[in-house]
Formats: sequence, C-alpha cells, structure tokens
Amino acid sequence: MKHRKADLIGLNSNVYFQKQPNLLDKRAALVLNADYRPLSYLPLSVWPWQDAIKAKFLDRVSVIAEYDDTVHSPSISIKIPSVVVLRDYIRPSRSSAFTRFNLFLRDEFSCQYCGKKGEMTFDHVMPKCRGGKTTWENVVAACSSCNLRKGSRDLKSSGMKVLKKPTKPSVEVLMNKGRKFPPNYLHESWMDFLYWDAELES
Repeated sequence: MKHRKADLIGLNSNVYFQKQPNLLDKRAALVLNADYRPLSYLPLSVWPWQDAIKAKFLDRVSVIAEYDDTVHSPSISIKIPSVVVLRDYIRPSRSSAFTRFNLFLRDEFSCQYCGKKGEMTFDHVMPKCRGGKTTWENVVAACSSCNLRKGSRDLKSSGMKVLKKPTKPSVEVLMNKGRKFPPNYLHESWMDFLYWDAELES
C-alpha cells in the first residue's frame, strides 16, 4: 500500500530534518529514500530513534543498520535503528526553495566577490534601489567587507566582479553541493550511504 509523504512517520507528519543534529546522544537514524540515497544531504535527513522504531512497526521502513543500544518494553526488546530506508519512494521536489541557506549552499559558503569563506551576508548584484530583484539570478553570498565596499552601487561603478554568474540551482545541484560539507557527527554505520567529496585512499 502506498503512503502519503505526510503519513510516513505516523502521527508525526513530516520527515525530520535538522542542520546540526543534537540527537546523536538519543541515537538518530539516517533516513534513506527507497533508492538508498539520503532524502537530503545538507541538512542531513535524520529521524529521532523513536520515529524510526515507530516507522519500522508500521512497516513503512526497512532497518538496514542498528546501534548496539537496545530499548525495552514490557514484552519486547529491540535494537535502535541507525539507518532506515523508506519502502515507498518520495519524489524529490523539482524546484529549489529560494532561502538564505540554499543560497549560501549554492555559493559554497564563500563570498562571490573575493572568494573568502566564513561568515556570510547576501548582496543584490544589481541593487534594489536601482531596480534589482531578489532572485537567484541577482543575489549572491558576500562577506561583510565586500558587501560594505560595494554598497548600493552596481558592478561597473563599484569596479567589482562576481566570481561566478549567479543562476538558479536545481535540487540535484544543491544535493551535490551538500555532499562537499560532511558534518562531523556521522555514525560509522551511515558511511556506506553517504558519498562525501573526500579523497580515495591510495
């Protein structure tokens, strides 16, 4: 039987995402789509262990890796899932949400004027006061120094250039970008399913 996306974890409606999970102590489970790919890389798709167990008993996921920890009820004991895969495929959204986070992800958290990484703001390439719109094609990540230097001027009058022409990224592009930023809280059982951009061992 097919389940709607909102039904996947029973009474809790939506797939649970978070940018910096503090659930490791509570044994979060990595959630894979039916094609064995994470639903999201950045933020990484995880569920609290309670939802993973609930989904297992509702037969909505298969458990493919477990923690050593066990939880108990009056009648059963069960190992906490560390990786689960959905039985029904969720078709990814075809449109990238225009958010600050996705903008920084597109630009790989680096200033599009000088290339500096770190704390970012965003800047309208063609200033709003000159008719510039708030769109993927006119907004870039910028460090505070470059943002201040450019001010309300356009590129020509400021003498600045963008390192890469801003475009609207596809969902696939954002997913691939996310793979370049592996978080430092990954459990070893997740690694076979996460294809981070790391050098292969020789």
